[in-house]
Amino acid sequence: MESVVTQQFDIIINGGGMAGATLACGLNHILGPNHSLNIAIIEASTDDSTHPGFDARVIALSYGSRQILEQLNLWSGFRDISTPISNISVTDRGHFAQTTIKPHDYQVADLGYVVELVDSGRLLHQKLTSDNVTWFRPNSVVALEQTDEQVTVTLADSQQLSAKLLVAADGGFSKVGQLLNITKQQTEFNQSAIIANITTSKAHQGWAYERFTEQGPLALLPMSQGRSSLVWSMHSEHIDRLMALPDAEFLAQLQQAFGYRLGTFEQTGKRVSYPLIQSLATQTTHHRCVFIGNAAQALHPIAGQGFNLGLRDVAGLISQIAQAVIKQQDIGQFSVLDAYQKQRSDDRNQTVLATSGLVSIFSNDYWAMAMGRNIGLQLSSCFNSLKQPVAHQMLGWSHDLSPLRPIANN
Repeated sequence: MESVVTQQFDIIINGGGMAGATLACGLNHILGPNHSLNIAIIEASTDDSTHPGFDARVIALSYGSRQILEQLNLWSGFRDISTPISNISVTDRGHFAQTTIKPHDYQVADLGYVVELVDSGRLLHQKLTSDNVTWFRPNSVVALEQTDEQVTVTLADSQQLSAKLLVAADGGFSKVGQLLNITKQQTEFNQSAIIANITTSKAHQGWAYERFTEQGPLALLPMSQGRSSLVWSMHSEHIDRLMALPDAEFLAQLQQAFGYRLGTFEQTGKRVSYPLIQSLATQTTHHRCVFIGNAAQALHPIAGQGFNLGLRDVAGLISQIAQAVIKQQDIGQFSVLDAYQKQRSDDRNQTVLATSGLVSIFSNDYWAMAMGRNIGLQLSSCFNSLKQPVAHQMLGWSHDLSPLRPIANN
């Protein structure tokens, strides 16, 4: 029987979706050609058209995420495929109060940017064609072994890869997490989300809307070609009924819940529903392994912070790896991963807490809770200081990350 030759890399990234691909692109830019790492990316999908992370959904990039992408030399590409968010309107159906977040209140040009996942996947993967990046696709990890000096993974086709560091960027059902027996803290919201692209009679003019309805929070985000992206979260028992409706009846129900700020709803694209579960890995590092993005935490979409938090994971990990490279340290050693975990802990905990709090407040129909949030919206519309914490969270300014600068070529 032939022995398997183990292929050697500096870093293995399991998952070539948004988090994994951005990490690889960012490392190449920050480290530069003189300090580049030999990177392996393991990806289960055959190509981007079959990748579950690059489907018809959109992500809302915060202004803070734009700043990270600028530092990683990725923003120019994202800018070309994004729709700026010019204003954000927050309302509560059946109540008078509302609040508006405007960019000039925070001295920024835009409050955020909406990007279609299929476009972002294509953009990132086109950048990952350099000689130091090796793709293994379609493929998957079936076993892993950790030793003092390295981690070795066995793939579904029996290939073996070794590296100093394994990055789990493989989503909420992380295979690496399963193999390492990483437990998850899961919160069942008894909610699912309907996602669709909607055409309206009035131009959105870059406005994003968050509306809290009896069924659950409803968000409309501005997209290209005059469309808006719908994310409507609600109790799971309502989902099947709405998903089964013909398009015209579904749009009528949506119109009743949202109102006429965008005129009439004229057309809907394909509707897809997803169960909403908050899932937090109880640890984000393990011996020579680190978890980023949804592999570390999957959040409720009410605040739109999932990918923004994951991008800050990416930035934090790049920062720690770059420091290790400068000091000629082992990038997978305990001190590097411990520094990463400590750096990311406060941001992660605060974002999870804020998101969970919003779900509790705005998915509760109890009259006292509804009255309280109505008063809160009314007060925040009058006093900017009251809405600043929420606005700073949306802008991605609540958490401090050191600027990422390319390593000098020496």
